Amino acid sequence: MPSERSSGRAAGTAMLPADSAPSADLLAVEDLTVEFRSADGDVRVVDGVSLRVGEGETLAVLGESGSGKSVSSLAVLGLLPRPAGRVVGGSIRFRGTELTAVDERVLRELRGERMAMIFQDPQTALNPVMTVGAQIGEAARRRRGLSRRAAREKAIEMMRLVRIPDAERRVDDYPHQFSGGMRQRVVIAMALALDPELVIADEPTTALDVTVQQQIMSLLGELQRSRGVGLVLISHDLGVVAGAADRVVVMYAGRVVESGPLRPVYDRPAHPYTVGLMRSVPETDGAEPLVPIPGSPPSPGRLPDGCAFHPRCAMATDRCRVEVPVLRPVEDGRASACHYAEEVQRDGVPAAG
Repeated sequence: MPSERSSGRAAGTAMLPADSAPSADLLAVEDLTVEFRSADGDVRVVDGVSLRVGEGETLAVLGESGSGKSVSSLAVLGLLPRPAGRVVGGSIRFRGTELTAVDERVLRELRGERMAMIFQDPQTALNPVMTVGAQIGEAARRRRGLSRRAAREKAIEMMRLVRIPDAERRVDDYPHQFSGGMRQRVVIAMALALDPELVIADEPTTALDVTVQQQIMSLLGELQRSRGVGLVLISHDLGVVAGAADRVVVMYAGRVVESGPLRPVYDRPAHPYTVGLMRSVPETDGAEPLVPIPGSPPSPGRLPDGCAFHPRCAMATDRCRVEVPVLRPVEDGRASACHYAEEVQRDGVPAAG
């Protein structure tokens, strides 16, 4: 049954073009390709990425730094740095509307009101010379026409929602007066202030200690369920999103290498890279030693031939060195871009040595 948010929007909110078609997916990205201009020519940093997010669903996008996951999210919101970055192929559809075809005015209206982003570093996301209340209420003032008093009350309401203690007093504090975890709660409050339908959280627990990480993830999960938003969690840490996501997309070197429901992917990975990420997650009892993935991810402008992961893979064969694997279905409703996905599922991957 559609939620209230999908059946109608408050006056003053961004409206999609009249020719928008209904869509089962809140967000559907198909074959997205992004390039950046550089002194050495055009560099492809996202190559054929597809993902989808349903209403009220949480999707985790996983991978090391440089995998293309953050660039993909910036492309969705139309926030690629210009003129260097540009979408050169594929489709980005929000509730059936093709975002690559709308003008910047429509994108600006959608951002914040119907789509929002939680950035990974609250210190750079927040203005140090504005009170947190002014920053949380700013969008409501500009987009809803609220008075200063009403915007301040809205800010207090949002601070309470994200469980910032003593919100009535702290609304007039500045970012430096908050801890890292509380600053991240302020950023979450800003993102949710206009009741968006889709929220992208880019590494929302970076630089926080484990206890605060758990608090932030728990808070995001509660807010997502209570408000029915579609949530995209971008992370390099499988442990952080393990209890939050419904489905996962694993990226490496700008491409999707595995996708599917969270539990099957975590229990029986179908790609050696996913296995490597799993082995990098500390066990709660410390019984199993951490096994880091050898080597480093390749530079986007200097990808190896064949499978981009083969120089770091203990299962690599001659085929892997010359033939790029396609993303194909495997059991448990998943897809894997590995020539030997079934063997990985069945037997695992030998530790690199």
